[in-house]
Amino acid sequence: MASPLVPGVPRIRTAAPADYDPIVTVMDGWWGRTVSPVLPRLFLEHFHETSLVAEDASGLAGFLVAFVSPASPQDAYIHFAGVHPGRRGQGLARALYGRFLDLARERGCTRVRAITPPRNQDSVRFHRALGFDVSDPQADYHGPGQDRIVFTRRI
Repeated sequence: MASPLVPGVPRIRTAAPADYDPIVTVMDGWWGRTVSPVLPRLFLEHFHETSLVAEDASGLAGFLVAFVSPASPQDAYIHFAGVHPGRRGQGLARALYGRFLDLARERGCTRVRAITPPRNQDSVRFHRALGFDVSDPQADYHGPGQDRIVFTRRI
C-alpha cells in the first residue's frame, strides 16, 4: 500500500506507463523551452520499472526516466530527470538520483551514465556534486552539430 501524500513531502515511486502524459505535459513549461520531444512515450512503456516519479499533495513534483542497458547490463543510463520549478533546490533531484543508483546497483550495474548539452552548466554542476566524472564536450555525440558532455559514475 502506498504511503499517503503529505503536503510538502514528495513520495517517490516507480513510474508506470500512465505517467507519460502527466510528465510530457509539464516538461516544456518546467524548462521554459521545448524539451518534450526528447522523451518519447516508448521510454515509459518499456523502462517504467527503472524510472521514478515524485508526487506530493500538489501533484507531480519530479521524475527520473532511466534504464539498465540491454546491450551492457553493467551499465545504467539516466535519460531525463526533472523537478518542478517550485521544488528545485530542496534535494528532490538528489533523492531521485539516489533512489535510481540504489535500483541500478541492485540490478547488478556498476556504472551509471547520462549526457547533457555543453550549455547546460547547471546539469554539469549537479552531476559533479553527485560524484560523476564529467567529460569535455564530445563533438557530434548526439548527431551532427550536437555536442554533448558525458557523465559517468561508478556505483
